[in-house]
Amino acid sequence: MLFSNIAYLNSNFEIEQGFVGVENGYITYVGENDPMSVDPTSSTPPRCELTQPQPAQTAQPTQPAQKPSYDFGERYDGTNKLLLPGLYNAHTHAPMTLLRGYAENLSLHDWLNTRVFPFEEKITNEDAYFATQLALAEMLRFGTVSMTDMYFFNEARINAIKESGIKANLCSGIVCFDERTYEELPNKKIDDELIAQHHNTLDGRLKIELNIHGEYTSTPRVVEAVGRAAAQHGVQTHIHLSETKSEHEECKQRNGGKTPTQYFDALGFFEAPCTAAHCVHTEPSDWDILAQQNVSVVCCPASNMKLASGFAPAPQMLAAGVNVALGTDGVASNNSHNMLRELYLFALLYKGSTGDPTVITVPQALATATINGAHAQGRFDCGSIQTGNRADLVVLDTNQPWLQPTTNVLNNLVFSAQGTEVVLTMVDGAVLFKDGIWTTIDIERAIQQTQKATERIQAQL
Repeated sequence: MLFSNIAYLNSNFEIEQGFVGVENGYITYVGENDPMSVDPTSSTPPRCELTQPQPAQTAQPTQPAQKPSYDFGERYDGTNKLLLPGLYNAHTHAPMTLLRGYAENLSLHDWLNTRVFPFEEKITNEDAYFATQLALAEMLRFGTVSMTDMYFFNEARINAIKESGIKANLCSGIVCFDERTYEELPNKKIDDELIAQHHNTLDGRLKIELNIHGEYTSTPRVVEAVGRAAAQHGVQTHIHLSETKSEHEECKQRNGGKTPTQYFDALGFFEAPCTAAHCVHTEPSDWDILAQQNVSVVCCPASNMKLASGFAPAPQMLAAGVNVALGTDGVASNNSHNMLRELYLFALLYKGSTGDPTVITVPQALATATINGAHAQGRFDCGSIQTGNRADLVVLDTNQPWLQPTTNVLNNLVFSAQGTEVVLTMVDGAVLFKDGIWTTIDIERAIQQTQKATERIQAQL
């Protein structure tokens, strides 16, 4: 596909106008001129970003200029459109879509123990499959091209991911309160099989990670073993970290004053790249560890506010060099997988909570939702619009009342966009959502089956 005459967000978080070409799942052209109408005899070739510096060339006899050979196929008219790199939901629990609106106005402890855990005991594989489909449909609708998902029901989630065409980093949740070793837990066999059968499959769309739910739901021997296994397998890890004040302080009481970050670090868990969700109550000494150990922090503003957990110290972590990404968490604690809404909250809340209107710039906010999320997933050929990157792209219709006038497109994008202006979502060059149509998901069936499952479970409780 050739996106023509379209405004696009470049890798420096600036808006340019031009052409972006996609072939075989990759971006192969970015420039201000139409690559299909370039005069090969012209002395001013089109500006085109290159993925690698070109080696110096020795003088050669002048040869007739050759017009580059492209095969873009469909031409997409970019009039009144904005092209973005796809959004990354770096922490969620997709099957928990079943619980949307079910557990409200509760503390995290009560939310989990009185509502979530009893409900989850009734979920079947089929329930999880359709709920994941519905979650992915919602993500694609609002421009998300990849998620980092922590949950159970692995076969159901993998099937939904495979069929949808979306990208995903997936882990199987580990919770352990007794003295069994990792090798004695059923999770060890599950993890080994997931890595052997699914890691880096679907042309790299699917990656498997290892998981520890949190410090307070695991034991030191399991934490140490899972971290070691991740390093041996060459996969990443995914954890909850310092989500609540009580979690953070009780960890220090149990572990000789060590914060959860210091606890995981002391056990060698951060030897493999890690995604740490929430990090609301981390301390300055933690930020240095997170930066030095290549731990990506995922802020979940809506979920943390809804459960009254607080605000992750994102400005301070960014200043310390931490890779900060953005996630929705599950819809049981957020009610939405709309990453543009999450972006809006992230860009605003630190201004209000710190009293500093200059904190968190628009480019910083956009980075958390795009390239920082891609890097958190270990996807270094994703997250920005440049040649050689995967064609994970989103088109917004900017000809909407709430996005006009276009005094500043980036400011409008962060502070005015609602998600409904997304008209196309592309993953690896494949269009998965366009103009209200999902090309890979039977949306009506996903809605009906998820509603049916939720009603059945509620009737059993």
